[in-house]
Amino acid sequence: MKVAVLCEFSGIVRDAFIAKGHRAVSCDLLPSERPGAHLIEDIMDRDWSGFDLVIAHPPCTHLAVSGARWFKGKEEEQEKALDLVRFILNLDVPMIALENPVSIISTRIRKPDQIIRPWQFGHPEAKTTCLWLKNLPLLKPTNILPKQRWQNQTPSGQNKLGPSPTRWKDRSRTYQGIADAMADQWRGLG
Repeated sequence: MKVAVLCEFSGIVRDAFIAKGHRAVSCDLLPSERPGAHLIEDIMDRDWSGFDLVIAHPPCTHLAVSGARWFKGKEEEQEKALDLVRFILNLDVPMIALENPVSIISTRIRKPDQIIRPWQFGHPEAKTTCLWLKNLPLLKPTNILPKQRWQNQTPSGQNKLGPSPTRWKDRSRTYQGIADAMADQWRGLG
């Protein structure tokens, strides 16, 4: 299967699919943190129709409801972010998964098909993650941690990070357990 992982600089999801034998490439405005097939460009400048599956992680800065207190005066940035989401969801590819935290996508475009949390995939965080899917089954939890391992966490262990120039980047990486579940469960569909 030919897989494009859009708005991914970490290479985590890309490499999970490569490990399962797929041809996968990541694309972001930033260079990849891991060596491998990676395009450094605007995802809107390319035709993705030759791919079987697109997994996208559009920036959530102007979308996530956790930042709602900063929305006033950012209407133009929000519309641009929503246009990117629409671009991804309307790609001419057989299968799409768009990942984002709880956001205005739910009210301005459509509700997510699934809500997952890292603790369902072996990570002791409770970060709520929404998935908007096209022709893909819901992800099944792979390693549910006992409640005492994650219940006293803040919404995400990533949220415990102190202020820094790379905080946004550190918070945006996909958890390995979720990436592995995507590669395991969606690999034979294309």
